[in-house]
Amino acid sequence: MGKKEKEVRPFGLRDKVGYLFGDFGNDFTFIFASAILMKFYTDVMGVSAGMVGLMMMLARFVDAFTDVAMGQIADKSAPTAKGKFAPWIRRMMGPVALASILMYAVWFKDMSLGFKTVWMFFSYLLWGSICYTGINIPYGSMASAITSDPKERQSLSTFRTIGGSLAGVMVGVIVPMVVYYKDAAGNTMISGTKTTMMAALFSVLAIVCYTLCYALTTERVKIESVREKFSAKSLIEVTFANRSMLGIILAALLCLLSQLTFSSMGNYIYPNYFGSSAALSISGLLGIGVILIFSPFISKLTGRFGRKEIASVGAVIGFAALMVARIIHTHDVVVFLVLYTISYCGQAVFNLVVWAMITDVIDDIEVKKGKRRDGVIYAVYSFARKLGQAASAGLSGLLLTSVGYTAETAFDEPVVNGIYDITVLVPMLGFGVLALVLIFLYPLGKKQVEENARILAEKKNTDEEG
Repeated sequence: MGKKEKEVRPFGLRDKVGYLFGDFGNDFTFIFASAILMKFYTDVMGVSAGMVGLMMMLARFVDAFTDVAMGQIADKSAPTAKGKFAPWIRRMMGPVALASILMYAVWFKDMSLGFKTVWMFFSYLLWGSICYTGINIPYGSMASAITSDPKERQSLSTFRTIGGSLAGVMVGVIVPMVVYYKDAAGNTMISGTKTTMMAALFSVLAIVCYTLCYALTTERVKIESVREKFSAKSLIEVTFANRSMLGIILAALLCLLSQLTFSSMGNYIYPNYFGSSAALSISGLLGIGVILIFSPFISKLTGRFGRKEIASVGAVIGFAALMVARIIHTHDVVVFLVLYTISYCGQAVFNLVVWAMITDVIDDIEVKKGKRRDGVIYAVYSFARKLGQAASAGLSGLLLTSVGYTAETAFDEPVVNGIYDITVLVPMLGFGVLALVLIFLYPLGKKQVEENARILAEKKNTDEEG
């Protein structure tokens, strides 16, 4: 056994780059759907924004079962030569790519509204609740199996965020240049055919990224299969009786509410309020620029101050910048982009550390409960992120409908002013509550994380000696 362990390749850059490609692949379909799906169905397929938002919210109730079920499956999976979680990436990468294309079925645009609504529900549930869940839960759980070292986990979190951001910049920069065009009246419109073509392209790129993730990463921490039967009671206890788990759940929900509202509403505020699809591309470039600037320093910052501590500061920065944007209600796209960039600085800090924070929570629960349930805990966390996605889509859809948005009224002055308010207010409130959750509820500051790592290291050494 000892000889075999020595033959395992040490943790290094290959693992970090491989893990980066996993989120790169995930976010080709996730960010694309978050950013463009509502715009596609409202402006191309003729479905109301409220109906699209309702669908996304209802899908999260399905996810409550599928996420936890996939977490159970992942935990009970027998380790293979490649590991416990990595095989699921290879199994599910084809289905998730195909399901993503089916969501943008422009060939059905002339069908009845009832048919298009049913297809929208079917394809979205197939992609998000089944296929995406089937690959995302094992991928997220895999971080704990790649390394047990807190600093190395932080590097995985950083590289994962970079991967997602690279996908985000490709979606945010390329898509507006391809799918938008000017009509005869000079209005910025979306092309359904080109949207479907982009969905197909991103699906192919996602498969390439998943393949690289599978090939480059190594699971070196042995995590045994869970044999005990699923217990709803124990799941509820893990979720609600543990402050660290409850804190990270609320933090994830609020962060995704803020982040994805900005993402999805960008397809309305830039073309409709500012009359510039180019600004949408610029905002994507600014976002990746912020991530790349912060990435080299994040490990040093967390090592000195702690993940909770700098994430809290980031949330306050995001809130403050958006409050200024709300107060001045600018019509200058440059001023808005500056405030957006400042806000994104706060969001970027949180995103760079959050994936390491969930491994901190997994460790904390193991210390307190004596059991390690990476798959189920990550599944609950993933479900919380999807709730944030649903809250963003649901609120955005309902609020767009409430201000009178349709394809026909898309450029009316009261409607575009309403678009501005939605784009700024929802993320601003999300950041404000996120700061309160991190400061007053989430307990895993720097000292506690280091203490938990020490306890688990001693336990491992005792087990090996025994």
